[in-house]
Parts: sequence; structure tokens; C-alpha cells
Amino acid sequence: MSNKSNQILKNTNAQILDEFNASIMFDKELYAQDIKGSIAHSQMLCEQGILTKEEQEAIEKGLLQVKDEIESGEFKFSLAFEDIHMAVESRLTEIVGEPGKKLHTARSRNDQVATDFRLYVQEKTLSIKKQLKELISTFITVANKHTTTLIPGMTHLQHAQPLNFGFHMLAYANMFKRDFERFESSYKRNNFSPLGSAALAGTPHNINRFSSSEKLGFEAPSSNTMDSVSDRDFALEILFNISTCMMHVSRISEELVTWSSYEFQFVKMSDEYATTSSIMPQKKNPDVPELLRGKTGRVYGNLISLLTVMKGLPLAYNKDTQEDKEGVFDSVKTVEISLKILNEVIKTMIVNVDKMESACKIGHLTATDLADFLVQKQNMPFRTAYYITKDVVACANSLNKDISELTLDEIRGANSELKDISEEITMYLDLRNSMNSRNSFGGTSTIQTVEQIKAFENWLEKIN
Repeated sequence: MSNKSNQILKNTNAQILDEFNASIMFDKELYAQDIKGSIAHSQMLCEQGILTKEEQEAIEKGLLQVKDEIESGEFKFSLAFEDIHMAVESRLTEIVGEPGKKLHTARSRNDQVATDFRLYVQEKTLSIKKQLKELISTFITVANKHTTTLIPGMTHLQHAQPLNFGFHMLAYANMFKRDFERFESSYKRNNFSPLGSAALAGTPHNINRFSSSEKLGFEAPSSNTMDSVSDRDFALEILFNISTCMMHVSRISEELVTWSSYEFQFVKMSDEYATTSSIMPQKKNPDVPELLRGKTGRVYGNLISLLTVMKGLPLAYNKDTQEDKEGVFDSVKTVEISLKILNEVIKTMIVNVDKMESACKIGHLTATDLADFLVQKQNMPFRTAYYITKDVVACANSLNKDISELTLDEIRGANSELKDISEEITMYLDLRNSMNSRNSFGGTSTIQTVEQIKAFENWLEKIN
């Protein structure tokens, strides 16, 4: 091979290696956190006499200029700088000269990236919490309008017992409330600053980690520098929290797809969130809920990817953890847009009250009420009551009626044990009475649903 060919190959290999090794093209997402951390670090160094006041002021002014250049699009990101830290520091030094070279005193890129990334995760945790609060408020608003609207409650996708639609909406409000609490718990657990940990063992410089931690809004500095530079639990937590949240998004999306089908027609989605078929003009497809359901898979993948990266890493920092960010960035963007869109879908959907209530007359939803009546009022063993109820259901089927529509004579004729049953049984079989009879704490009765809404409203007023 000629010398010229060798040189071309070396140059090509060097370019490939630069692309493989660099993170600048994705970790530039952290520019604001990197600059914020650097300003806090410079202020602390000045307090400790490591930088002069003039040097610190020049550094801070220069860093803010770099931030402006990035946000205006003037700053050019290049593989010549391996990561966002070196890109910012290099430009800072161009602007302020010698003081810029002093900024990295008493820190390493190991604690710098851990700090930047943790700041990003903490900020996004707070913003996702805010979105969850808004979504929960929307579910409560819908629930408030439908505390008496009947809907068939299902298990195994089979009609089971009558509920009110407000109660059904509150089930999702509870799911997203748990999501909110998970993010809240993660924020508190991870609100500790790695800055000043240096490479892994701390630094001989006379720094004050408590000062820089306070400036960045952390509760305190992290307690072990070796753990601090290698810990990515905070990233795994936000990925897990997002995955669980998106699972809940997917579940309500599945119900929306089902409810908006021709067979159900329980809800009608705004035209903004459904599209017509390209060849069948009569069809309106629930594309948005389907996409929400589908995007759950990608956030699961991001969680599993980072768990796999971290599972065999020795202490302390390893280059493998460069793979920690893209999945988090992707999952954060996915959940943010998903929560925003789901909130609008729920706000704008039209509830078909008549269709829901008609569907409650399919499947004999009050059969359990008959069995409960026989146990409570006739002192029957439940198993006996169960088989008598089956006879009444069979009678209703033969008459092409729902059990709630049977007359007293029809009920009495279904089984000899019922020949003297009191007229009170017809009240027990009434769909709305059945729903309201579930008045135990947390149940579906209108009274309990209203109480649950009040509890949610009180909770919403108290949370940040």
C-alpha cells in the first residue's frame, strides 16, 4: 500500500475514532447546566481565595457570553472538542484568556458531567411533576362532571358491575398521583451535589463543597466522592419513573382506542387527535392514542439499556457511562410531549353518556347484587345464592332481557327458591341503585366518588 493510501486510511480511522469517542453532538443538551455549574464553581473558588475577584468576574461574564452564543446559534459545535465541557472551556479561554484556564482547578470532567447531568435530571423531574399535576387536574374536572354517569365496569374485558364514569376517571388520577409522588421522592433522594468530587478521591485544594452545592440549589454535597462520580442511580430513577408513567399513559390510551371504536362509541375524540383513513373517508382513526401507546416501548428500551450499561461497571468513573444521556434525553422528551397531548385529548373528548348507560344493560351487571341480596336478606349460603342467580341470568337470556329489566314475576319464575321473594329485589337489580350501593370507602357510589374528588382537590391545593 502506498504512503498516500496509508495516510488516507489513518485519517479515515482517526475521524471514525473521533466520532466514536466524542459526546459533544448529544451532550451539548447540557450546555446550560454546564455553565451554571461552572459559575457556581468559580464563585466558590473565589470565596476560598483560589481565584481573585477580578478573575472570577471575568470568568462569569465570559461564561454568560458563551451561553448567549449557544442560544443565539452563533456557537459552532465541533468534534474537535470531545464534549460540552471542553467546548465551553475552550471558548471561555478564547474570550477571557488566562483566567479561563484556572476554572478547572479542583474539579474533573468526572464530577463535572455528574453535576451537569444531575442538574438536568432534577430540573426535568420538577417540570414533569408540574405536567402530572395538570393532567390529574384534568381527570378531576372530567370526573366532577360524571359522578352519576353509568359505565360498565369490566374485568377480563367482560362486563362485570356498573360504575360511574367519574369513578373510572379517578382510577387514572390515582395512577398519575403515584407517578407524581415517585418523581417527588426521587427529587429529594437525588438532590445532592457531586461537584468538587474531582476524579474520584476529592481534591487537595481548599474548596468548600457546601458553598457550591447551595449555589446550585442542592440540599448538600454528596457524601462519598468515589460514589459521586460513578453513580447514575438518579438517571435510572427518572427512566423508571418515566417508564411507569408511560405505562399509565398507554393504559388510558388503550381505553380511548377501545371506547372510540364503532362497537363502543363511549367517547368521541376531537378531530385534532384523530385522522381519517387515506382511502376510507368514513373512518376516523385514533392515531394519537395509538402513538401514545406505542411510545411506551421506546422508554422501556432506554431504561433497560442503561441498566445493562451499569450492571458490570467497577468503581469509579468509566467511559461506558457516556451512554447514559441519550436515552434519558429521549425519554424526557417523549414523556413531556405525551403528557401534554394526553392532557388535551382528555380535555377535549366528548363523552357519550347514553351509549355508556345502554352498554350497562349488556352482560347482567347486577347479577352479583341478586346473589348479595339472597345472602343478606334470605340468609342463604353464598354458593347457593350463586347458583340461583345463574338460573335468573338464564331466564333473562331466554327473554332477551338484561337482568335489571326483569319483572318481579319473571324473577320468581326463574327458580323455585324465589317464588316468594319480596319486591325489594327489583330495587337491588336496578343499575343505578347497584352502582350507589357500593358505598364502602373508595367505592364507586356517587357519594364516595364525590368524596374522592374532594380529597384530590385538597391534595392539589397543597402540593408544589
